[in-house]
Amino acid sequence: MHPELPLAFEIGSYVVLVLVLLFDLLLVVKRPHIPSMKESALWVAFYVTLALVFAGLMLVFAGGDFAGEFLAGWLTEYSLSIDNLFVFVIIMAKFAVPKKLQQEVLMVGIIIALVFRGIFIIVGAALIENFSFVFFIFGAFLLYTAWKQAFGNDDDDDGESWFTRFMRKRMKVAPEFDGSKLRTVVEGRSMWTPMVMVFLAIGVTDVMFAIDSIPAIFGITQSPFIVFTANIFALMGLRQLYFMLGGLLERLEYLHYGIAFILAFIGVKLVFHALHVNELPFINGGENVLWVPEINTWVSLGVIIGSMAIATIVSLIASRRKDKKEQQISGE
Repeated sequence: MHPELPLAFEIGSYVVLVLVLLFDLLLVVKRPHIPSMKESALWVAFYVTLALVFAGLMLVFAGGDFAGEFLAGWLTEYSLSIDNLFVFVIIMAKFAVPKKLQQEVLMVGIIIALVFRGIFIIVGAALIENFSFVFFIFGAFLLYTAWKQAFGNDDDDDGESWFTRFMRKRMKVAPEFDGSKLRTVVEGRSMWTPMVMVFLAIGVTDVMFAIDSIPAIFGITQSPFIVFTANIFALMGLRQLYFMLGGLLERLEYLHYGIAFILAFIGVKLVFHALHVNELPFINGGENVLWVPEINTWVSLGVIIGSMAIATIVSLIASRRKDKKEQQISGE
């Protein structure tokens, strides 16, 4: 067991993070614009630096294990958040969201994600504290998710879930956006704007990603404080990352394999941990299974960084080769 962080540090962290998020929100509301590549890169660098400073403070206050758990959790959530951006791109294209409104849509999406993840963290922490067998469930779920991520077909690739299609049939939706308004008047009739459908689509997406990401990070740490702060840091700067990456997202065609490997690795780690704390009578007579290995935080951190690096490099190499082939074909 690593030492507990001082209560003042935890409270201070939450206050600072809430203030940063509020500042980011006010920036979108007061200064709506399409951020440049340079502006987006500077903001992403700022949030990444903030996360690393936070890890350094954890190292000072609670030691290397605590800091390592945060870094591994943050990188896991960050990689899953990048995967989330792929879906955001599809949703934006599907609903033809004007570029000047995309900042507001992304900010609302991030707030919704924080709310849902907060709920899942509270529920997950309570389950883990009272029922040790939940690690088996989380592990099995992550292994299934990893397989689906790598080899499954997404039924909602068009950007609309069954829920948004269901709601569209039962709501009067205007054909065009009216700025960032949720309600508008068309030919004397009050109607919902497409912005409502965008928010519904992003909300459903956020729920699905929360279901995937929370078991993943609980496989790295059981500290609700680390789980929640890692999620906040992963979501901060996501809006700017969306504009910074731009078309690069489409080039990362093998990224989902890297994410699938990370989820599968954490799933196996959770099953091993479940065996170590086993209380189920039909497994080893209800005794702990001590011969399975316990995977430490630093191994997890290495696997996460290595998986994302390999998937990104392979994707960029494949994309460059594809571009060269297209140039050769067009030049013939």
